[in-house]
Amino acid sequence: YRSVKTGSNFQIILTVSKLLPLAAIVFIGLFFLGDGNLYLLPKSQNTAGGFINQFTAGISATLWAYAGFINILYMAGEVKNPSKILPRSLFGSLIFVTVAYTLVSLCVGSIVPFAKMVEADGTFINPFAYLEYFSKYAGGFFAIATFISMAGVLNSVIMTQPRLEYAMAKDGLFFESFGHLHPKYLTPDYSISIQSVLAILLFFLGDINTLLGYFTLSYVLQNALVYGAVFSLRKKSDYLPTYKLKRTLVYATISIVIQLYIAAGTFMAFPLAGILACLFLILSGLPVYWYFYKKKF
Repeated sequence: YRSVKTGSNFQIILTVSKLLPLAAIVFIGLFFLGDGNLYLLPKSQNTAGGFINQFTAGISATLWAYAGFINILYMAGEVKNPSKILPRSLFGSLIFVTVAYTLVSLCVGSIVPFAKMVEADGTFINPFAYLEYFSKYAGGFFAIATFISMAGVLNSVIMTQPRLEYAMAKDGLFFESFGHLHPKYLTPDYSISIQSVLAILLFFLGDINTLLGYFTLSYVLQNALVYGAVFSLRKKSDYLPTYKLKRTLVYATISIVIQLYIAAGTFMAFPLAGILACLFLILSGLPVYWYFYKKKF
């Protein structure tokens, strides 16, 4: 709210702080790779179709682990030398996040017996509780690490998401109040405040699994629309991006298909109530968009 620079510096502190326990898990977990916790004999009744459904649901359920790096784009207007910084940030963060989460998943799986992970069924798994000399302090340590991680996610989302609604409002396609800038800090203050309040209210409307289902479906459908926009943008004379990717339309098509595949997986991974609520709210937003669109043009 007060400063993009202050918020980004705070984000660096939070990111480093939450990586330290993850790095510890990776380091310790490498010594457990041979203990057999990663393996479980498959049930004889499992079919190929059942495996594909489980695989699809698993991808949808873990999407948020890889979703944050794209938020860099929403801050493009406030980044120095974006044509140079943004490609490096995107590719660098994508590689880092993929390697980091793969190592964390591998090492947590080597510490925690696979059967225990299956029994968890959506609850938290505390790998430190399975370390003999650390189990006494595992609960408190895990709570602190989780809090820091959540604070880091909140800080980044509060910085990035309001910029979307701010841009929509400035284009005349959303409520005018969201386009307001603080006279001193030059940040979208109304957009930040309104969305923070709405986010808090949402937690009173359902449990975490329902909310995850709601936001996962809306997120992948949003991504599909973003990738689809490339087809129409390329036809406009004023579309002059500073960074171009070869075979853009091919990659955009592949990306749209992947998002639709993940969208189908949300129906397998999350409670149906959240999915239906998401579809209803998305459809209810169309008349609002058409209203602003006709008002502008």
